[in-house]
Amino acid sequence: MKNRYTLAIVLALIASSSLWNSFIEFPLNSKQLEAKIPSQGKSRIQNTAHLPMSSLHEGSKHLAKIAKVATPSVVHIQCERQTPRGAVEETGSGVIVRGEGNSGLYIVTNRHVVRDSSGKSISIQLHDGREIHPKRKWEDKDTDLAILKIDVTDVTAAEWGNSDKLDIGHMVLAMGSPFGLSESVTLGIISAKGRRSLQLGSGSEVLNQNFLQTDAAINPGNSGGPLIDLEGKIIGINTAIASNSGGNDGIGFSIPSKLVRHVFNQLVKYGQVYRAYLGVQLDPEFSIGTATRLKMDRVRGARIVKVISNTPASRANLKYDDIVLSFDGIDVLDQNHLINLVSLTPIDKRVSVVMLRNGRKVNVMVELANRRILDELERKQKESQQSSRRLGTSAEPMSFQRFKEKTDQDVLAGLQLAAMNEELAMQLGFETSQPGLLVMNVDENSSLYGVVDLYDVIEEVAGTPVRNLNEFQQVLQKNRTLNSLVLKISNGNKAKPHHQLLIWQRN
Repeated sequence: MKNRYTLAIVLALIASSSLWNSFIEFPLNSKQLEAKIPSQGKSRIQNTAHLPMSSLHEGSKHLAKIAKVATPSVVHIQCERQTPRGAVEETGSGVIVRGEGNSGLYIVTNRHVVRDSSGKSISIQLHDGREIHPKRKWEDKDTDLAILKIDVTDVTAAEWGNSDKLDIGHMVLAMGSPFGLSESVTLGIISAKGRRSLQLGSGSEVLNQNFLQTDAAINPGNSGGPLIDLEGKIIGINTAIASNSGGNDGIGFSIPSKLVRHVFNQLVKYGQVYRAYLGVQLDPEFSIGTATRLKMDRVRGARIVKVISNTPASRANLKYDDIVLSFDGIDVLDQNHLINLVSLTPIDKRVSVVMLRNGRKVNVMVELANRRILDELERKQKESQQSSRRLGTSAEPMSFQRFKEKTDQDVLAGLQLAAMNEELAMQLGFETSQPGLLVMNVDENSSLYGVVDLYDVIEEVAGTPVRNLNEFQQVLQKNRTLNSLVLKISNGNKAKPHHQLLIWQRN
């Protein structure tokens, strides 16, 4: 009996018309919230008995209106693609939207729903039962989004909502075709925001992760369908679930509408997504130990472990071990948050970046560049390195030298190294934050004799920063099966090139 009364109280609270209006119109202050919480004891049961049933009806009618407004824009998608094992069918959902400036009608869905499919192999079932095929498809693997161009005009397009205005606890509806059951609607709330670093299955290439988490039931087949707010507007695209059973366990993830709209507009306008970049490599395992070493009281921001030459970061003098605390006025939570912030920033925009360097805050201005420039630079560098290995020539902007082991001894044989610190750096002409291992001695039996010199500093081995002998040996052990290793060397002598890449050929 007690359980029945408790359930009645919960339902009455949710259905209360005044509380419902508060959810829609404005947040409750503490006094208003307390006034709506029934008192303890017998009076609680008496209060629920006087609640009019019309409140339940009004709340239910409002949900029905939202579903009625949004449902005509939701579609069921069925695709067929060929694999080495034969034809595979994929089903999912999508939502019809209108392009900016009335540029036509499109369907937004997930890339994994329509990947490796096109034209007649993609069937779209509309709300009225018609089946159509897209005229064109665009994909963005970094967000797992796809856009389908359709040529019908007598359909209803959904409106965009603003995902930035969502708060944890806001009510939402998940719409789509779970298990092929079209026009399904489930109710839930926003459980969390800014979910990143999710493992989205084997072969996932989703780089920009900033998911909304919801407990609205999302199941296989919901992928690509919209997450709707209480105004019937799109505030997310349902993409994934966390589940031990393969079905809904109350943890679903949606791509926020702000990111979806950015990708949608870029794909429709340019056929691709232009992303800005800084030109740094970030620490994916930034720990409290590292934070303490860098004079921080907790882990926050994004730690830089490598600055790529000839990039916005190098031109703004960003350095190894800098911690990016703020980007364009927004506090940075972690490395993935920074990646998303940079990606959504217009190319060529100058932004303020606040960093922690040697325990002090530093503010610099960075002019962002096109990510495709970096991709092209990396491609050319790989080609240059391959050419250098074949021809034994050097490549700009850093020099590459090839040398062979003289003996079967380890690369450490004949080397005397010391971990850099602030006092050593100052004496030898380096910046005080210079990381790496100082070469103290190289005897003639060493495989690096005649290549590295006294006062050189080994900063990286195989692209991994090394700060002490243990890290140096760990990297060598980790890459023991490789025939060659790249060592990054620096020196404090201003008359020589400051950086040099050395390729150690094992055989």
